[in-house]
Amino acid sequence: MKMVCKDCCFMERPVRILGFLFLLLQIEGSLSASNYLIGLGSYDITGPAADVNMMGYANMEQIASGIHFRLRARTFIVAEPEGNRVVFVNLDACMASQIVTIKVLERLKARYGEVYTEKNVAISGIHTHAGPGGYLQYVVYIVTSLGFVRQSFDVIVDGIEKSIIQAHENLRPGSILINKGELLDAGINRSPSSYLNNPANERSNINMTLIKFVDEEWGPIGSFNWFATHGTSMSRTNSLISGDNKGAAARFMEDWFKQTSFTADYDSLSFNRSVSGRIPRRVSSIIPNFHEKRKELMELAASFKSSQGRPVTRLLSVARRVRNSLRQADKPQFVSAFCQTNCGDVSPNTLGAFCIDTGLPCDFNHSTCNGKNELCYGRGPGYPDEFKSTEIIGRKQFKKAVELFDKATEELKGKVGYQHAYIDFSNLQVSVPKAGGGNEVVKTCPAAMGFGFAAGTTDGPGAFDFRQGDDQVRELKPDAADFNMCFVVPWECLWKLVRNLLKPPGQEQIDCQKPKPILLDTGEMKLPYDWVPSILPVQIVRIGQLVILSVPAEFTTMAGRRLRDAVKTVLTSGRNKQFDSNVHIVIAGLTNTYSQYVTTFEEYQVQRYEEFKKLAAALIGGGSVEPGLQPPDLLDKQISLLTPVVLDATPLGVNFGDVKDDIANSTFKRGNTVSVTFWSACPRNDLMTEGTFALVELLQDRKTWIPAFDDDDFCLKFKWSRPAKLSPQSYATIDWRIPESVVTGVYRIRHFGASKSLFGSIRHFTGTSSAFVVE
Repeated sequence: MKMVCKDCCFMERPVRILGFLFLLLQIEGSLSASNYLIGLGSYDITGPAADVNMMGYANMEQIASGIHFRLRARTFIVAEPEGNRVVFVNLDACMASQIVTIKVLERLKARYGEVYTEKNVAISGIHTHAGPGGYLQYVVYIVTSLGFVRQSFDVIVDGIEKSIIQAHENLRPGSILINKGELLDAGINRSPSSYLNNPANERSNINMTLIKFVDEEWGPIGSFNWFATHGTSMSRTNSLISGDNKGAAARFMEDWFKQTSFTADYDSLSFNRSVSGRIPRRVSSIIPNFHEKRKELMELAASFKSSQGRPVTRLLSVARRVRNSLRQADKPQFVSAFCQTNCGDVSPNTLGAFCIDTGLPCDFNHSTCNGKNELCYGRGPGYPDEFKSTEIIGRKQFKKAVELFDKATEELKGKVGYQHAYIDFSNLQVSVPKAGGGNEVVKTCPAAMGFGFAAGTTDGPGAFDFRQGDDQVRELKPDAADFNMCFVVPWECLWKLVRNLLKPPGQEQIDCQKPKPILLDTGEMKLPYDWVPSILPVQIVRIGQLVILSVPAEFTTMAGRRLRDAVKTVLTSGRNKQFDSNVHIVIAGLTNTYSQYVTTFEEYQVQRYEEFKKLAAALIGGGSVEPGLQPPDLLDKQISLLTPVVLDATPLGVNFGDVKDDIANSTFKRGNTVSVTFWSACPRNDLMTEGTFALVELLQDRKTWIPAFDDDDFCLKFKWSRPAKLSPQSYATIDWRIPESVVTGVYRIRHFGASKSLFGSIRHFTGTSSAFVVE
């Protein structure tokens, strides 16, 4: 008998981990005689904000054209004073990438030798669907980005490395507290019919688990938490780079901590005032309020007209960045990460799925509207405003994290350890329980994408009328009757013809993948190079009574719950018992590489988008772990069809940075939106890493402009566009939605950019709008 781990989503691959977890009992490490050494780091990984397809929805029309807020790599390192250490990196990216992980490890080895290796470094993605694609190495994952995008890849590798370097150089004695609590309204199950197919006694609510880092000298310096909800508050039509709800939550919490200036008397702060209301703005804490009369402010603003665009150095963009100007050199930077876990079937679109043509709820079992899949969309709590939905779900996670952060008292104590192995999941023999009792040995087979993949989910439905839950699709055969079928279901017929041209599945593969009908036999497609991975990493990280299971996939709610329960049973029983019932186990999803979805057997039976074989033992027994076959390094084989920037231009007599459309009014109220458009250049010329394309400046002392908000703020949007597709001319529109917390005063908007000449030289420029009053 053959069985297979199966998947049906945009990315791909079977994952078998459970048996490997038994090896945690053999993790090396010695008990710390004192507190841990703790180091945190954070670095900008915002990719190209123009021309590049976004990763996640597989929508070729979703091309980046600006920034909602910036993306970051956030890292913690925990070390025993004289023993093991572990690294965890949280990426504001759709998922980790095998080639990114490989190249980061190469750089770390060159810098630190064997201190940081594949065994003790975990790199995890938050699953935002609003980040630039093209940074993975397998064909399926980069088709919509027109192949590999070197700029996307480089900025992520550089940012991860720099965040780890920061954390390494910041290692200091400290302690770690842990807390967890239920968060009920930041996600719903987006595959309800599949979820209800699980036993009723196993279905329950979702928890957030948070660890709080406390420096021995400085006190709290950061937190990382794990909570399951998809990064799909931003829709498949959004074109602004965004960390979605988890990236927003991290930005909110980091700003909140800095503005409230946490001290030893943290408990005395008013939680309700600073969290439940608004996030205190950094400006209000450093700039005295203006007390001049309205007329005087307007006269002052009128004296500052828009400036002509002028050349500048790139360093000015970095220096003017708000968080750079506010950083205290002698104090550790507060870092807060909102990590992803088993989010496979959890949607942030909490109002449910509705038909866009009728407004009625979608079909419960297949998520269709009158049989049409592409009409069914989930609605976020801020519907129809996706930015508001992102903010609401982000704030819910932020508020729960602050609550857990504030009340955390349990301290992590004990060993730091890790285990890691590479497994070839395309040809793996495992022992699984039989329905009638006993066990049987079964075998996996190469991956394949089913018709559920083409159906998508309610967060991002597919096209061509494919349906979730479809396991009854016939194989196309070359006879008249089957060709007649093409007139009934033409898109199904077309996909099958395309599949058969690429690589028709053999009967053995068809039988192995049942009950899933094969849309694309990706596991056996090798031209021009591998379409999907077959060798995948599995990893365990331990910090005291916290155990992190690094999995290269998206586990559904139930699959993750069963995995955690199985691991807990192993860790709290047996001869080598090292844990009591208080062990904390979290799943870090989308870690080190990506391989699709993992579900329970019951969920798989109804062939939803999150279909997969239930977990089975991948490695069984104790002792050391065989490292396994290394995954391939396909960097030199990558193909890119993305055209480079040829040149930038402006109309005759216009400079880069000149204002095209100035502010509409001279005065604005809180809650209004200020909009300015500049003559600009392609953002791919310089990503402005750790800098900014957009800045709101506040006038201080009637003569000095200081940075107030930039393109890393939720309230500011940087939008880039061309007047025509192939035009060398372009615009930058900066929208500032004025927060309720800003001080009254005189403001202006500044744009930074970089233009490319026909001969390839890059020149940086800036320009400013006319000043205006916020009253």
